[in-house]
This record gives sequence, C-alpha cells and structure tokens, in this order.
Amino acid sequence: MSYRNRSLFLSHDYITLPAMLAIATAVILLASGILGSWLSLKESRFMEGLFVYLLVLVFCLESTASALAYFHSTTLDSETAPLSEVFQNYTGRSQDPNSRAVDVTQEELQCCGVHDYRDWLETSWFNRTGGLCVPHSCCNSSFASCNGTVSQPWQLYTQGCQVKLEKSLQVMLSFIIWGFPMVFAVEIVLFLTMAQLMMDRSLVDYQVLDKN
Repeated sequence: MSYRNRSLFLSHDYITLPAMLAIATAVILLASGILGSWLSLKESRFMEGLFVYLLVLVFCLESTASALAYFHSTTLDSETAPLSEVFQNYTGRSQDPNSRAVDVTQEELQCCGVHDYRDWLETSWFNRTGGLCVPHSCCNSSFASCNGTVSQPWQLYTQGCQVKLEKSLQVMLSFIIWGFPMVFAVEIVLFLTMAQLMMDRSLVDYQVLDKN
C-alpha cells in the first residue's frame, strides 16, 4: 500500500518483488499447515507427497525472497535516486501524480525535502510562490498554526524524505531477510513431524494368494 504512493521515488519496480514472494510464501505455508493438520487425521500418500512438495516450494520462494531482499538492501542509495527529480517537478496541484506523491510521502513519513526543508528553496515551485513557503505537507503536526513559512523552520519536519524512505524500505527488507531462518525452522519441524507420521503408519497385512 505504501509503495503505491512512493513508486515514483524508486528506480525500478522490481524492488517490491521480495515482498510479493514473501506474501506468496506465507499463503503457501498456511495452506501447508492446513494440509498437515488434515493428514494428522487421515492417511493419504498423495496428500503426503503434495505436503512435502509445498514445503520445498516454500523453501525455494523464501530463500529467493531473502536473497533479493539482501541485494536491494545494499543498493538503496541508487534505488531512491529519482527522489530529487520528483521534488523538482512539484507543482502543488492535487491532480498531478508527482505532487500528490510528494505530499503524501511528506505527511506519512513526517519529512520535508530530499535532505531537509532547504531543498525546497532551489525548486521552481518555491520561486513561483514568491520564495516564502514550502508545501503545507512539510508542517510538523505538532504546530497547528504552521503554514509552511520558511521564516519559522522549527515548525517544519527536520528530517529529509530520502533518509526516511530508505529506512522504511530497509525495515521491510530486513523483515524478509530475518524471516527466512524462522520459516526454515518451521519447515524442519514439519518435515520431522511428517517423517514421524509416516513411520508410525501401520503396515498393510498382505496375504499370499492361492495359485489355483
């Protein structure tokens, strides 16, 4: 949901691929848990094979998501490179997707400018407003009287949006990276449980047929 408003700030769309793979992993793992519960009540060789197949699929998806998340976590500086360009193209109109993305991001992340509010002083939008105010989305919510005046910088958010955006992405990627060992541990338990169920299965009592 956050990516919808911040996709303009990212160099590539595939940075969200680790998150999508992690969601797919969670869905399949949930299905595996339901199937495993059913197998504990009723024996079925086909379902047991499907259960093991799903666990292998979960391992592949989660390991891929973790590897991609680690790769993107080391290249966040280049991933957020278009941030300055989007701020430069700010028009202040709500119909403009660039302007809407900037305002939403500044309000949600509680930030102002790329590095700080002084980045707005070098934009064409700031010159068109007479060089007095930054966008109202820069106003700190603690100051109800704030109107974006640069003469009162203490009423504006102090941190820039690039640092805040990189931190939010880093949290998401770190969650995926550290989620892999947890999923792997769950899979080990499930594999051992399935092996125990298969070992405890009663042997079929075969009978020799009469040759006649």
